[in-house]
Amino acid sequence: MLVYNTLTNKKEEFKPINPPNVSMYVCGPTIYDYFHIGNGRTFVMSDIIRRYLIYKGFDVKFVMNLTDVDDKIIRKANEENISSAELTLRYEAAFMDDIKKFKMKPADVYPKATAHMQEIKDIIARLEDKGIAYNVDGNVFYDIGKFKEYGKLSGKNIDDLEVGARIEINDEKQNPLDFSVWKKSKAGEPYWESKWGDGRPGWHIECSAMSMKHLGETIDIHAGGNDLIFPHHENEIAQSEAATGKDFAHYWMHFGFLNIDKQKMSKSLDNFFTARDILNQYPAEALRLLFVQSHYRSPLNFSKELIESAQKGTEKLNNLTRLLLKGITKTDGSAVEFNFDNKYKLFAEAMDDDFNTSQAAAVIFDFVRELNKLLVDDESINSEFYKNAVKFLKATAEDVLGIIDFSEFIIEESNSDDDWIIKEIEKRTKVKADRNWQLADEIRNSLANKGIILEDSKSGTTYKKK
Repeated sequence: MLVYNTLTNKKEEFKPINPPNVSMYVCGPTIYDYFHIGNGRTFVMSDIIRRYLIYKGFDVKFVMNLTDVDDKIIRKANEENISSAELTLRYEAAFMDDIKKFKMKPADVYPKATAHMQEIKDIIARLEDKGIAYNVDGNVFYDIGKFKEYGKLSGKNIDDLEVGARIEINDEKQNPLDFSVWKKSKAGEPYWESKWGDGRPGWHIECSAMSMKHLGETIDIHAGGNDLIFPHHENEIAQSEAATGKDFAHYWMHFGFLNIDKQKMSKSLDNFFTARDILNQYPAEALRLLFVQSHYRSPLNFSKELIESAQKGTEKLNNLTRLLLKGITKTDGSAVEFNFDNKYKLFAEAMDDDFNTSQAAAVIFDFVRELNKLLVDDESINSEFYKNAVKFLKATAEDVLGIIDFSEFIIEESNSDDDWIIKEIEKRTKVKADRNWQLADEIRNSLANKGIILEDSKSGTTYKKK
């Protein structure tokens, strides 16, 4: 199983520290607003990576932090004349609601910075004791010159960075690239007591403390969007490894940017969409399929045409699923030759190659095409075939990629409110057998006007709700 490691810029064999256990930390949202669709891609793809590791038999501890101390939070809270705590609680609830709609598995832990102040202060004290952090009148900075490997994740050269950084010189800093680990409190801001005075932590130190608290000083996977490579993840490495003397994470994974109609998403271009906006228009499975059709490291273009194409793809998957669930109940029929093992093998080969979800999805939709043809050509297949087909889709399309939800079909099949639809279909089947085509068309059109679309095949008539 190969994983592309940003730290080494190459694919490496995945070897967890303590198999079958895997520790995975993902940088989550700053909870001051609804997260946008680009963040949504990062969260969904990290969810899929976690799901596949579980599929492979690993026991994954998945941690996603919630940043609840930040300049943006303070600014917005002051604008709304409420406390930062009140603001973050509102958007934490919204975040939990939206990831549930996205069909994401809940994290094992959602740590918040405000609940880890002691751990944050402990790391800063360790850095200060080692002469790597320095205090200037209550502001504590990290001295990047004391960490010889600074830039190893991003590939950035310190000398080049210093030239650009001198534009924003801070007289308190020994080097313009030094970054804050503790900020002296200002009027109107939340603060915590410390030996350096009242203040709050810098952004980067928060993730180091939360990762170490819940996963240990060295973890298997640290992930986030490409925009976090520098300075956030670079600074996490510097402060964590300087404090502990150990590797912070063995595998660094980063997710590509999302563009809207081939343009960078921006409020000024009026093309900024929250995940909540899109989920109100399209099913989560369609969005997930759109995401998996590109490799997680590649840029992804988002457009109305592409999301509607993905939605058509999920409808094909859903239509086959309806046929399969109906076929499971058959009491007779003959066995049919089909190499399910090869489908599992092809799916695993794709995902084992740095989580190549686009190829894995192609395996699933090849399966859909092959089964649709098989079911049309042969109506006498026994229930065992249908059960194996459902098992494959459940294991791959649902449990790993999350592009189908079998529970929705179970609810649909057991909903007594739909009995009238079944009766109308049975009535239409009877009048078709009597060659009363006009009445059959009238029944079809009547159902269509109510949003019920019929689909005829040799194995019978199924329906979907528009």
